[in-house]
Amino acid sequence: MTPTPARIPARTPPELPGLNRAWSRIVTITDTSGALPDPSESRISVHVLDTDAQDGSAEPAELTVVCVHGNPTWSYLWRDVLAQAPPNVRVIAVDQVGMGFSGRGSRTRRLGQRIDDLSLIVEALEVSGPVVAIAHDWGGPVALGWVQETVANPKSPYWMAGVVLTNTAVHQPEHRMSPRLIAAARHPWILGSVTRRTTGFLRGTTAISTVDSATARAFRAPYATAVYRQGIEDFVADIPLEINHPSRPTLDRIARDMEMLRAVPALLVWGMKDPVFSVRYLDDLRRRLPEADVQQYAKAGHLVLEDSPEAIAEIWSWIDDLIPELQPKKVGFDERISEVAEDSTDLLGRLRSRVSSSTAISQPVGKAHDTFRDVTWEQLDDRVQRLASAFSSRGVAPGDRVAVLITPGADLLAVVYAVWSIGASIVVIDAAHGVKALWQSLRAARLDHIVAMRHAAPVVRLLRVPGQVIWSDELAAAIDGVVVDTRVEFATDARSDAAIVFTSGATGAAKPVAYSREKIAATRDLLLSHYRFTDDDTLVAAFAPWAVLGPLLGIASVIPSMDPSRPGTLTATALTEAMEHAGGTVMWMSPAALRSVLSGARSGTVARTRLREAGSNLKLLLLAGAPVSATLLRDVCDLWPQCEVRTPYGMTEVLPATDVTAAEVLDQGAGRGVLVGRPLPGVELGIAPLDQSGRPGEDLSTSPGVLGEVAIKAPHAKDRYDSRAFVERNASRNRGWHRTGDIGSFDDEGRLWLEGRLGHVIATADGPIGPVSVEQTIEAGLEETITAVVGVGPVGAQVVAVVCAPAPVQGSVATSRLSTTLKRSQPRLRLANPDITDRVRTIADGDPNLPPIAAVLWIDRMPVDIRHGAKIDRSQLAARAESLLAGHS
Repeated sequence: MTPTPARIPARTPPELPGLNRAWSRIVTITDTSGALPDPSESRISVHVLDTDAQDGSAEPAELTVVCVHGNPTWSYLWRDVLAQAPPNVRVIAVDQVGMGFSGRGSRTRRLGQRIDDLSLIVEALEVSGPVVAIAHDWGGPVALGWVQETVANPKSPYWMAGVVLTNTAVHQPEHRMSPRLIAAARHPWILGSVTRRTTGFLRGTTAISTVDSATARAFRAPYATAVYRQGIEDFVADIPLEINHPSRPTLDRIARDMEMLRAVPALLVWGMKDPVFSVRYLDDLRRRLPEADVQQYAKAGHLVLEDSPEAIAEIWSWIDDLIPELQPKKVGFDERISEVAEDSTDLLGRLRSRVSSSTAISQPVGKAHDTFRDVTWEQLDDRVQRLASAFSSRGVAPGDRVAVLITPGADLLAVVYAVWSIGASIVVIDAAHGVKALWQSLRAARLDHIVAMRHAAPVVRLLRVPGQVIWSDELAAAIDGVVVDTRVEFATDARSDAAIVFTSGATGAAKPVAYSREKIAATRDLLLSHYRFTDDDTLVAAFAPWAVLGPLLGIASVIPSMDPSRPGTLTATALTEAMEHAGGTVMWMSPAALRSVLSGARSGTVARTRLREAGSNLKLLLLAGAPVSATLLRDVCDLWPQCEVRTPYGMTEVLPATDVTAAEVLDQGAGRGVLVGRPLPGVELGIAPLDQSGRPGEDLSTSPGVLGEVAIKAPHAKDRYDSRAFVERNASRNRGWHRTGDIGSFDDEGRLWLEGRLGHVIATADGPIGPVSVEQTIEAGLEETITAVVGVGPVGAQVVAVVCAPAPVQGSVATSRLSTTLKRSQPRLRLANPDITDRVRTIADGDPNLPPIAAVLWIDRMPVDIRHGAKIDRSQLAARAESLLAGHS
């Protein structure tokens, strides 16, 4: 006889992959859902996984972690969380009533009842002390309802130390359709069929993530027959999508009371490819818990811990940071986090002080090299005020995020400055990486609004950009003729976000870097004081980020005709025309742009003579964004001998950090790495020494000659990586410092020399080696050849391989379009010819500072980064070299 749901007791799971059966235990709770005809039915047995179950003699835990699954999973979802638990932490993973291997009752469990069930389970397990709740899917509202009740209960034997939410929701975001998969499963004609009578809902859950067949079978193990799948149907039916749903008041209350949890540390871990709980639900939670740490996984789906198992160790690291801070405290319902805003940082003070009829910015008209549009300081300020009023009337408010897809120029600057005037923040995304990267960045940025030009409309529609879309032409028409009697002023917090700037992705996945108003102001002030810009200066902004900073510094700017996302498109003619139009005392550009310019203005040509004369007033040239070759430095110093050439070192996270003159670099010669100089005022540098395996240590050193990861401490460094809590934790593990991922060392004079990236370290049996100094030495003995030095073999016993390629002809079509070409094709890697091989080995044998060379390889074009067209992808070359030498290609 098949048992009725009311008479199915809890049971323990069979042998399943990754599950320790010693964790299983059965507890009994009292069903409080209402009067039952049979008193015996009021007792329900529940299955849980509990790390304390395997050792009853264990010492009391410092912390208890309670894990709550959703539908249609069960406690198996948390098996690796239990497996990786430290010995001083107890982990409990419940099977909700009617789910997993818990007992089946005779009544449908509503959301409020499930919250009561969880509270009774925790009570039955005699939990006390601090607790961290982890929840997934519709386990999120259940866990949050329980957490809220705990926070509001001063008599509870435990208190909430933290909350971790993974791909869940507390409510349907306003003005949004419910998830299509959930809405389809809720249809009366489909509900019973896909959830109970068949395993369709079960199989669909694992199908939208990348679990193997054995794991998928384990997730289905408790649900072998329709009777055991009744809870799945009930769970789906209980999702309160309708306004009159029985569970709607409970969910509304949970959503309303989220504010009480702002005093509880929170972490949001999200699989960005989830078709159910998509990024809009993450954005909703971020608005409700603005202090929460966020970690996004671009390639993970609904079961984020299955798709990105590395997240488990990182969650434990986050929890581990809570333990030293734990105190037996309560946070009452009426307690709120409130930060008193510091004096606001006036980012636009320099701009407003310059208001006059003189030119603030000059930009090319269309694609013309020699026709420019001049915008005065007065016109720019007026435009900013009008836009601020327009944005405010359209609902842009302090704290909002606004993505801007407008070509660099006066219109872009006015939009950015207007957004800052309101107290909102801008989102800066590098479009050079194409639609896919742009789509990922936009989805990750929690946008409230987007301002875009019409030619970006196909991209905006294709990407389904969240938030309000404001078309720039409509905005221009709306503000024409509007008179602003008073300046729009908003109270702003100096610590509030001003910009989310995505890194170029040249050394890994693009990361969103958050800058507060005070950090951008600190960057502005450092540049003004160190480089001594004056009101008489004119900036030639041939490096896209600095087109925005020019008027912010209070100096006039001119933008040459070029594709801002492709520095190699800058020509000698375009640069000459810009300098002839507006003059130019200061220039900021990338090495790739300079290479393109100088190759089009070779010695003895009319173009070079004209370029030299156009730059006769140039007093300072800043080259940044990528390493600068000695040949390039000599060439530019010869072109403008009166100009001081500097190569500041920095990155999106902190720019600039060090500075050095070209003359000092050229005096050093090759073979020591890249000299980037001494720290700027207020900047501190440290080195985290590398161990035998090439891993950086925890402590920082300032001793000369120590190779390690470069760390920077500066008042103008980023605030954090936005939505990358674990990346931020790793990068800032020395409190107040930013670990850059670059490797280098100090010399006896305290100057910093770079040797590449952490991922480029060659961990030999004799110790770690940085590639750059080896490359420089070999290239000095070769003509028209560039090299990349990579490690092959097991870490700690790697050998050195040298990859050679012909040096690109500067300024040629091949050079300017190099990054585009490399995305379409991948040149073949092969053994170098005997002549090149002999020459490289001769150089290495003649220099005692160079390691033995195991192989010399050849490639027709070096793989370089898309954004700068200069940073060699040594990681790709290392993988390909290892495959080639192993005989696989």
